[in-house]
Amino acid sequence: MSNRDSHRGGPLSRLVGMVRGSLWPIPALGVVLAVALGILLPELDEHWATREHPLTFAFGGGASAARDLLAAIAGSLISVTGVTFSLTVVALQLSSSQFTPRLLQTFSTDRTVQLTLAQLVLTFVYALTVLRTVRTESATEDETAFVPRLSISVAYLLALGSVLALVLFLGHLSRLLRVETMLRDVHDEATQTVGRELDGPDGGARDTVEHHGAGPPVPLVARSSGFLVGVDERAAVAAAREAGVVVTLAVRIGDSVVEGTPVAHARSFAPGGSPDAETLEKALDSSFQLHYERTPDRDLAYGLRKVVDICVRALSPGTNDPTTAVHALSHASAMLGRFAERPVDPRSCRDEEQLVRLVVPPWELPELLQLTIEEPLQFAEGQPTVLRRLAGLLREFAWRAQGRAVDDLVCSYVDAVAERALASTGITESETRAWRQKVRQALAGSWPAEVG
Repeated sequence: MSNRDSHRGGPLSRLVGMVRGSLWPIPALGVVLAVALGILLPELDEHWATREHPLTFAFGGGASAARDLLAAIAGSLISVTGVTFSLTVVALQLSSSQFTPRLLQTFSTDRTVQLTLAQLVLTFVYALTVLRTVRTESATEDETAFVPRLSISVAYLLALGSVLALVLFLGHLSRLLRVETMLRDVHDEATQTVGRELDGPDGGARDTVEHHGAGPPVPLVARSSGFLVGVDERAAVAAAREAGVVVTLAVRIGDSVVEGTPVAHARSFAPGGSPDAETLEKALDSSFQLHYERTPDRDLAYGLRKVVDICVRALSPGTNDPTTAVHALSHASAMLGRFAERPVDPRSCRDEEQLVRLVVPPWELPELLQLTIEEPLQFAEGQPTVLRRLAGLLREFAWRAQGRAVDDLVCSYVDAVAERALASTGITESETRAWRQKVRQALAGSWPAEVG
């Protein structure tokens, strides 16, 4: 494992993942910027107060007009912010109940949403901060008023920007709530995860695990519960090196970890050696990044899971939307194809002496295919369009998965799709026979031209 990779899953990576997956960081930065501007710009105005103001377009009203304008900006924006995002949350809740609740996570990481909220709260906080510096003649001992003209002009411009941001946000929200946009966003998110995990300098061709230890495997149990969203590989490798063992995880990134159950096995490099299980369990517990929900940062299967959820929800009797299910299966086919073209071995992490100390299992291709096919097939009864798309997906996957030792599994799935079609729809046996033939031809590297 290279030095760069040894830091994967460390504190910095954990912080970046938390910031990327949260709604608040950019708006919080906007609040800080608003306070800074609200303090610095009035100081600049006060510096210019004793001479002719260099900006002729600056605010020209008195102190009372300035207070009224700033109060109107602050009051209206905080109301607009509350109402806008309340309606947005209601709309997204309805959308999540129709498609999948996991889409709310995509909304919170949307840059347009974050920037719009930042613009609104920045203008509100800035107006309040500048308002405290406006002084009327009766409020000062020397009866001199102070009107920060440049600061108020900036507040006016920020208010105009907030109105424009609100209009653009509503247009963006109307697109965001469309199922096609949601599928595209999930697909793009999954593509980025694949790029980080498989297309990087260490992606795809992982180290081959050469040594699993000589001693008997000792189970290591989890001390906390949650979804495994990452591993501090450097800390885990250091703990395994100190104990003289190689640790093989029994869970993948994205799997659920349950307290008190085995999550790994440790083998000593010395024959007959017995590692200290309690010490290793504590080290693993501190190196595991557990969360209450799965995240797309390193979880290769999470995007596929969300697309399948949309497909299954579309096939439910309450929704009955086969068109959405077909679109979701098309995205799933494209995502599966990327996995099929990138063989992934277990990730082996080495110490300074180049000895394997930690083995992280990957999502295997048969498991990803099962995730994609199993549930849609279960709910596609009586849906000829969806069953035809499932057969097409298997053919597309078979073409891209040649030589990946999944031929029997693909053939068994196309047989199951054909049987479900014959039993629940008017699809003819000759058509299902053609499905089977096309899948087997694709596995053999043949894609005949359609006749007619």
